[in-house]
Amino acid sequence: MFRIVTVSEFLEAVIEEMRSVASIFNAMSEIPRNFHPEPFDYHQEIEVEVESLTNLGKGVARVNDWVVFVSYALPGERVRAKVYRNSQSYSEADLVEVIKPSPNRVDPKCELFGQCGGCQYQNLAYEEQLKWKQQQVAEMLEHMADITHTVDPVHPSPVLYGYRSKITPHFQKPRKGVMGPIGFLLQGRRQQLIDVPQCPIASDSINQKLTEVRAEAKAQVNSYKKGVTLLLRDSLDGYVCTDPTEMCEEMVGDLRFSFHAGEFFQNNPHILPAFTDHVTSEARGEGECSYLVDAYCGSGLFCLSAAKDFKEAAGIEISQSSIDWARRNAMQNEIENVSFLQGDATNIFAEVNFNPAQTAVVIDPPRKGSSPEFLAQLMAFGPKRVVYVSCNPATQVRDLKEIEKAYRILRIQPFDLFPQTKHLECVVTLEKI
Repeated sequence: MFRIVTVSEFLEAVIEEMRSVASIFNAMSEIPRNFHPEPFDYHQEIEVEVESLTNLGKGVARVNDWVVFVSYALPGERVRAKVYRNSQSYSEADLVEVIKPSPNRVDPKCELFGQCGGCQYQNLAYEEQLKWKQQQVAEMLEHMADITHTVDPVHPSPVLYGYRSKITPHFQKPRKGVMGPIGFLLQGRRQQLIDVPQCPIASDSINQKLTEVRAEAKAQVNSYKKGVTLLLRDSLDGYVCTDPTEMCEEMVGDLRFSFHAGEFFQNNPHILPAFTDHVTSEARGEGECSYLVDAYCGSGLFCLSAAKDFKEAAGIEISQSSIDWARRNAMQNEIENVSFLQGDATNIFAEVNFNPAQTAVVIDPPRKGSSPEFLAQLMAFGPKRVVYVSCNPATQVRDLKEIEKAYRILRIQPFDLFPQTKHLECVVTLEKI
């Protein structure tokens, strides 16, 4: 039996149907095209118990035998999390609510924590940060290289906030004369930025200068034809460099180092004296090494810091600019037992005339680690000791697997140059078998 409807009723029914269809399409459009719907739906909320932390700073939980990584969740917590990715062997989720907090959870000092991708541990008590970083180094050694060795407790930073002597905020190409966010990558994003007016882990002088630099960038918005990376780097006497070609200066103990502001130099000056002293001590050993080679010497940090404890030292660099700065630093610090060589990538140790049996080699490669060609040359040279310094324990462990063919590990000592973050430096001492 049919019912006669009015035109207005008909239109209301059509509109309601369109709304229903639109809501379905909107929901579908929010789901990423490559999202795999098993074992959880997109944005499905789940309650989990967090067991541990990964070296990327994410909480590890399990649903039956399925691993779920939850950003900003801490061990011992029960949390509600929202799934945004299913991979072949694990899922990733955002933290929605902490149902049962860890006793080690603390209040972050940054209002942007959890949104800005720069820090991972501001919500975790510092003593626990150090314990987890120590455990993560040991786990990477075992799982990636089948190396079981004691990892010393992480050497703490004497300053926990305001320690960074360099930051590099970014902004994207302005659109129609409008400046977008000036800051760092949004958590979990590869391109989207979050506006960062102040950074609590940067020094006070940098934060003061940041206000000025941001205002200048906004005032010149129409002059930018593409995105820009800004530079703010501390120099002596409270000066902050903003030009990568400026000369920057840093004191490490009694030594003054000069370098271009845009070039690499460790950016936690508060821990550097202890850091360089440890590298020197490990390279020297019990006195069996009289000669030192700093194979990635840059502007001479390790080579010059250690020179007083060796008969002779040599720094090697591919970059002529770095060699020039290293020589300048040797002169201004009146260090005469050090020479600097521009090394050819195909024959790094060609001009080193030290007896390998009395020589220690310090290597501090970039995050990608050492190349197979370099490692082959290192082992062909055959120094008595190798002190491997790395800001990326994962690539360090990969390289150790190769070095261990001819060397045995004596000591593993992490240093926390980057409090509140997932990053650390690790110093591994090895001796020729």
